[in-house]
Amino acid sequence: MTSTPSENFQPSTVAHEDWIAVAIGAASILFVLLGVRPAAPRFDWSNWEQLSSTVLTGSNCLLWIELGLMLLLPAMVGARMMGASVISFALGFAALYGMAGVSLVLAGYTGSTAIGLEYVIYALAIGLVLGQTTTLGRRLVEAVRAEYYIKIGLVILGASVLFSRLVEAGLLGIAQALVVVISVWFFSFWLAKRMEVDDELATMLSSAVSICGVSAAIATCGAIQGDRKKLSYVSSLVLVVAVPMMIVMPWVSRVMGMPDVVAGAWLGGTLDTSAAVVAAGELVGEQARNAAVVVKISQNVLIGVAAFLLTVWWSMRTGATGERQSGAGVIWERFPKFVLGFLAVSLVFSFLLSDAVVNDTRGILGALRTGWFALAFLSIGLETSIGDLARLGGGRPAVAFLGAQAFNIVVTLVFAYLLFGGMIFPAPTFN
Repeated sequence: MTSTPSENFQPSTVAHEDWIAVAIGAASILFVLLGVRPAAPRFDWSNWEQLSSTVLTGSNCLLWIELGLMLLLPAMVGARMMGASVISFALGFAALYGMAGVSLVLAGYTGSTAIGLEYVIYALAIGLVLGQTTTLGRRLVEAVRAEYYIKIGLVILGASVLFSRLVEAGLLGIAQALVVVISVWFFSFWLAKRMEVDDELATMLSSAVSICGVSAAIATCGAIQGDRKKLSYVSSLVLVVAVPMMIVMPWVSRVMGMPDVVAGAWLGGTLDTSAAVVAAGELVGEQARNAAVVVKISQNVLIGVAAFLLTVWWSMRTGATGERQSGAGVIWERFPKFVLGFLAVSLVFSFLLSDAVVNDTRGILGALRTGWFALAFLSIGLETSIGDLARLGGGRPAVAFLGAQAFNIVVTLVFAYLLFGGMIFPAPTFN
């Protein structure tokens, strides 16, 4: 992979994209709160008869089209503001959205859910296959915008990151998240540097493995104004590694006889996507799933804190080397603005809206978020060159990531037992 100099990152353009993503996410949420709440389409099926009678019916396909229009219209306005051709974007978006539907149908099969194969894995796989074997990525270039889609999805994700859920877990989930994130981040960065991985890639890898995967990598890339190709590499690596972890870790927890709550805390602290956490937790049991979600939410909340600290650190660091001076203005310029949207939405849904409203809007907001993320991971696949991934750094970044993930698994398991296993505090319950 040929590195793109960080000075070509064009921070003003990225900040513009960030604010557009915040506006689209906020507008989507506002419309939902005002009553625009079509039913979410169904994708769960177990046999061909159920597939044809529930998922592929005209009414369910119409719901999928309605959801697509809720995504397309604001996305088209935002793309136009960033200089894209509206017609080319709309046509490309429609093609991507059709492929996103295929990934959701595949993930909805009970055989997929049983082994933790979620829609983001299928979306990435479809994108990678088509990206390596066809010219589709180039033909849909106006619509293939991974970061744009995932930033919008992250803003909407704030509606599901409720501080009340953290309070239910007491301080245990937050304590584990802080200890694991800090220790794993510094170990990962140290290991990457020992393996001669450059600073940008080492920082993105460390945030991805320690906080919450692709979401954290996106926020980190914005904070340090990193290379987009390196971000694509990290995103692909996170998802490829997540597949065997989703399948193997629940099995290991059962073989070891872990209490369900401990297993859930372990899964929530190590798996790098929220959907993977839920899927793996389900394989263990309800208590494990709920504990895993709470721990993962605790880590998701740290996205904003981590982005701010990385912004300060990177601006001071580059200022020290003479590339540019640090200061409040530089920190603000580098800070990924979509993180502010994520935090604002989380605060609104945590403290300003009633439980009834939060529950009534959960389904459609979850469907919108899923749509954005499916589009994002399809785009990542279409933008990624397998050859470039294999050549990048002679494989050293991948080895560093795997080493950091192994460290993460061990450290998180230790603290899951200490904090959730009744060894120091009474073991919590997650009903």
